Amino acid sequence: MSTTVLLKSQPAGIITRRRILYAVWIAGVVALFCLHFPHLLADFPNNSPWMDYSKYTDEGWYANAAVRHFVFGHWYLHGDFNPAVALPVWPLLLGLVFHFTGVSLAAARAAALGILGINLLLTWRIMRRFAPQWVALTAVSILVANPFLYAFSRLALLEPLTTCLLLCSWLLALRLRHRSGKRRVARLTAIGVLLCLMVLTKTPELFLAGSTWFLVAWACEFRTGATLRALGIVAAAAVVPWCAWSLLAVRPHYRVDFLYLFAANTWSQPTGLRGHMMAYWWALHGTLWIGRVLCLTACGVAAALVVAAGVRRRFDGADSGRALGFWSNPLSIASLMAAGGTIFFAGWANHPQPRYYAAVIYPLAFFLALGAGSLAARARSLALRAVGAAALAAIAGACIAGTIQIGGYLRYPEYTWWNAAQTIAHTIEQQPASQRVLLSISGDELSLMTGIPAICDDYGTWDLPFRIHAYQPGWFATWNEVDEGTLEDLNTQYSLEFAGEYWAFDDPDRNHLLLFRMLPLPLARQTYDEREEESENAGK
Repeated sequence: MSTTVLLKSQPAGIITRRRILYAVWIAGVVALFCLHFPHLLADFPNNSPWMDYSKYTDEGWYANAAVRHFVFGHWYLHGDFNPAVALPVWPLLLGLVFHFTGVSLAAARAAALGILGINLLLTWRIMRRFAPQWVALTAVSILVANPFLYAFSRLALLEPLTTCLLLCSWLLALRLRHRSGKRRVARLTAIGVLLCLMVLTKTPELFLAGSTWFLVAWACEFRTGATLRALGIVAAAAVVPWCAWSLLAVRPHYRVDFLYLFAANTWSQPTGLRGHMMAYWWALHGTLWIGRVLCLTACGVAAALVVAAGVRRRFDGADSGRALGFWSNPLSIASLMAAGGTIFFAGWANHPQPRYYAAVIYPLAFFLALGAGSLAARARSLALRAVGAAALAAIAGACIAGTIQIGGYLRYPEYTWWNAAQTIAHTIEQQPASQRVLLSISGDELSLMTGIPAICDDYGTWDLPFRIHAYQPGWFATWNEVDEGTLEDLNTQYSLEFAGEYWAFDDPDRNHLLLFRMLPLPLARQTYDEREEESENAGK
């Protein structure tokens, strides 16, 4: 029976009340999304359960090519940290934004929030292909009222864009059915290009591509010949542009920087079977950062769906999986694959960080909304319907609690990091005789916030003595204390003069920033041998 006939068969009053309820619900979702924009320059929430170093560095690191284009006049700095060589999509997008706004942290964060808005719309469109309106609104509500996603989506990180590209590929894959000829090939090609852009935005997102491949196979009804042809077109469309970028740009010009990005992100691996099992356990445990209630509810829903799938002909006189429409729903399987891909990568890299799970919350929202909706609305077993109703109640409670927590962040914003950055910029500007270049692990972040040119003291393809000789920074900033190895490298050419201390953030290991003026040593006292260093770095 069509939706139109169903609505006509219901009393007009019920239809009107339902429309009013949906209108209020949608207005609430829009209002919550709009609450992401106030206090855009405020700190990442201090004293939150999500300790992540991205708030110190990552916004600047992955935007530094766009920032340098306007600050230095060129996007690439030899010997420094240049992640745009391997991940060019986000800085290219920010470069377009900065063309109109100038270098601005607010503009970068607003761009990330704009992508969040697109992600919410994509979530709605994808869910509506398999679920009624209230189930789709449930998924969107989980996202927009989640304080974890609120906190990380307000940073100009890579995850919002990679999620957007993934959801776009899902939507195209779901629309492949009943398409043929050139239109089908065009959509398959677009899916491949989206996957390529996703990997060029953040390389580990390759682990999410399997979910899109599954949806393409589903669209081909898992027929072997059609599936292989479709996946071949997707693979070619993804590999060709990536190879073109690699062979035409990276290999002849930036090969060292490309390889260095992966070397810098390699973490110590566990030893033995138990060590690897614990790494994957902690990666799975990291999903609790998203929200304990949501994760525990997802476990309960999954258990109920497994039980339902094992009981034949209990619902609608058919197999329970088909009647519930969950395990036969391709979106359910794709969501599990996407979440599993991120968790697997975190365990494989032995480096679960809260920001990684910003890509898990979307498939979790799909899973919860579809699973709880299927149990509550379609199960004939009273016990299973009770589980579904309890799950929906838990989701509603989590959304209400999350909204209250978001309101607390909005009511009491802190600007410790922004104030420290502005004071540092003012101090540097008050010394026109000194070099304006700042040396710091958070230098790219400070450059994004203030426009002060900066290089990194910790990461780079050249050794630090050669980098400071090449770029001659006038200022050095470090968190809490000066590392002995860094001080030794600096003392080959500079002495440090204390210039200020600025409190920022909440981590006891990184909660006050020390600023030093770098004073060049007389040539007779410098121990740096330029010729030896040039020879060493040329060999690298």
